[in-house]
Amino acid sequence: MSNKLFGTDGIRGTANQDLTADIALKVGMAAGLHFTRGDHRHRVVIGKDTRLSGYMIEPALTAGFVAAGMDPILVGPMPTPAVAMLTKSLRADLGVMISASHNPYQDNGIKLFDPDGHKLSDDVQREIELRIEGNMTPDLAPPAELGRALRLDDALGRYIEFAKQTFPRGETLEGLKVVIDCANGAAYKAAPTVLWELGAEVVPVGVSPDGMNINEGCGSTHPAFLCEQVVSHGADIGIALDGDADRVLIADETGDLIDGDQIMAAIATSWRAEGRLIGGGVVATVMTNLGMELYLESQGIELIRTKVGDRYVVEAMRERACNLGGEQSGHIVMSDFGTTGDGLVAALQILALLKKTGGSTKSVCRPFEPLPQVLKNVRYNGVDPLESGAVKSAIQEAQAQLDGAGRLLIRKSGTEPLVRVMAEGEDEALVLSVVDGLVDEIEKAVAAA
Repeated sequence: MSNKLFGTDGIRGTANQDLTADIALKVGMAAGLHFTRGDHRHRVVIGKDTRLSGYMIEPALTAGFVAAGMDPILVGPMPTPAVAMLTKSLRADLGVMISASHNPYQDNGIKLFDPDGHKLSDDVQREIELRIEGNMTPDLAPPAELGRALRLDDALGRYIEFAKQTFPRGETLEGLKVVIDCANGAAYKAAPTVLWELGAEVVPVGVSPDGMNINEGCGSTHPAFLCEQVVSHGADIGIALDGDADRVLIADETGDLIDGDQIMAAIATSWRAEGRLIGGGVVATVMTNLGMELYLESQGIELIRTKVGDRYVVEAMRERACNLGGEQSGHIVMSDFGTTGDGLVAALQILALLKKTGGSTKSVCRPFEPLPQVLKNVRYNGVDPLESGAVKSAIQEAQAQLDGAGRLLIRKSGTEPLVRVMAEGEDEALVLSVVDGLVDEIEKAVAAA
């Protein structure tokens, strides 16, 4: 059975259309029943980002968990990594984040964490879906054993103190001017507070959520705004988070953007020099630039690739006992500190590196020269264009063109109806030609469907 609800990062869809209150209710009941084991009071931590639809999904999930006999602990707007941390810290049986991450406000999603704060495996997700498809009524809690919801008032403070503890003890951010773009999302309170309390001069932007402006023209999905702000404020560094703050991009002092590959490489070489990098390598996805792989190899560090999705990165990190991994998009996972991507904590590692070296962001955060890489998306509806015979032939031809001279990757997004076409190699003109040719062929298949 293939997953019907769950994608590469939980459940996601257009609010009140694909993702309704009814679905959220059933997910709460099914997940609650799955994680109810033993005779103790079972607890579930529920956080959300700043989307308007969170007001619909949160109570629906809460009702589902209460019906399953779980006690929901509501923490309000909170970064995804904070929910993962609190799930483990509070000894909860389950954690839930209501967010569609970097998507626009019309979308929302449900991410689930096990008692250790890790995202659920494919097998567990399938078991939850099977419960949803069946009749759950006989398994629900009797009236006397229904759950009780409560709100945790100090949740934000707990995460702020946790994040500060990941910064080197005794060090401060004094002397650094930092622009922090919170994407009008979940970290709009936490991130500026952490940076200010550590001593930075903080320029907060994207910190006025209204329920519909999350990720709108700001944050890590629209980094040009951050780059402009860094230059106009004369800042030393810019930090852009996404809607649920599990990913980060950096802007240097000149306004040039630094992606997740460069961030991972900078942290990896620093940690290796300090004897902190364990597992002998860094875990990244098939999207990571070949230039990073060659650079890490020159530093004696192995690059272990996985399929796209920070959940798969974490699984490989656990299998290989590595403590650093991530994605080019800015999901940076550091198992010394947490179980999932944490944009703020990753940014603090970069800031610690700036303070330690005394170097500029441009000099510290660009350890390698990336090979030319082109990524283009094609939106489709309904029929999978990759099943087209003409598209399959075009892909074979493109692979032949790049054979020995580069790398081609074509995949469907796990969160949106998009086909992503990526190629990289030393010959930028060849890479661009290959991608454009494939995009044209896929667009033809979409139009003909």
